[in-house]
Formats: sequence, C-alpha cells, structure tokens
Amino acid sequence: MAAMESSISLARTLDPRLLRFFTRFPPPALRGLSQTPQSPSPETVQIAENTSSMDPNEGAATSTITPTPNSSPSPYPTTNDGRKHNPFLPFRNPSTGNWHSPHYSLRRQAVLFKLAQQHNVLPLMPLSPKHPEVKATKRLEQGLRVKGTGEGQKVKGKLWERTLQGRLEARRKAMEGMPEMVRQWKERGHGRGWKKWPR
Repeated sequence: MAAMESSISLARTLDPRLLRFFTRFPPPALRGLSQTPQSPSPETVQIAENTSSMDPNEGAATSTITPTPNSSPSPYPTTNDGRKHNPFLPFRNPSTGNWHSPHYSLRRQAVLFKLAQQHNVLPLMPLSPKHPEVKATKRLEQGLRVKGTGEGQKVKGKLWERTLQGRLEARRKAMEGMPEMVRQWKERGHGRGWKKWPR
C-alpha cells in the first residue's frame, strides 16, 4: 500500500509528457504484472479426435502437428502487441513483415530523456541512441571524432587563428622597443625626418 502511494505521489510530480509516455508504454517492471502466462510451444501440439459419443476413450486418436521447414523462428520480435516493443526503435510487424518507424523521433526522444533525468526516473526509460548512458559509451569508444583532435594532430583553424601567434610576437617586440622609438621621435623634432611608423 505504501509503495502504491509513493508511486502515485511520484506520478503527480512528473511532467505531463513523461506521464503520457509511461501511460502508453509502461516500464517492464510494471508491464510484467499484467502479462498473461505464455502459451505452450507450437512445435508439438497434441489434438484429440473423438469419434464416439458413448465412451470418451473409445476411438480416441492423437495426431502430432509439427511446423513446416519454412516456418523457421524469426530474428525479429514475434509479439502481436505493438506496445511491447521498444517505442524508440524501428519495429517489424511479424504478421506482415513491414517495418514501422519509431513512435518518437530523435528530437522527442532527447526531450523525454532530459525530462526523465530531471525527475530521476531514467532507469525506467527504454534504451535509445539518445539515452545518456548509450551516448557516454559511444563517446568513450569513438572519441570526439573531430579532425585534428587525435594524437599528433592539430586543427587547421581560421586565418586569424593561424597568424595570431606571429602578430602577438610582433606586438610584443614593438612594446619593448617603444621607449627607444619615443626618444628618437623627440630627438628628430616631433616627426621631422621620421621615416618609420608612426608618421
């Protein structure tokens, strides 16, 4: 009872977008409570055929139905309930074989994950390319993937960035030689006969 009350209080504090998402696609922990028991394997099905109405055991025969060689197990999800698959990934309908786009675009997925992180319900979210843990793992494996950021490389940069070091060095030398330039300026009569900059 206390757990249910805490869940209700948590749901009241959630963002409406997160609440709609969890209502439409409940987390696996909650979805497992309402799942029906699995049906028996279809590989071998026993069918009883009764030909007598007097004695149920008289004339009863069993026949075995085995799957055809063409009905190999599919590598795709075999559930007919569209809400049981990951809504952030493409889904292949097992009955028609048609692919369906994810229910949420990458932009909406990023918004949902930001909201889930703010409300501390990130473990309840399904996996996605926009999941923070998936993104961190990908960044760790692939690095920045920016040209020039590898070992022994450097970024080309803009023209003003490439020439900045030389301009700063020339500016430093000019500042160091400024007292001598001022002295020469005063000696030559405040600019008379001055051939250098400033004129």
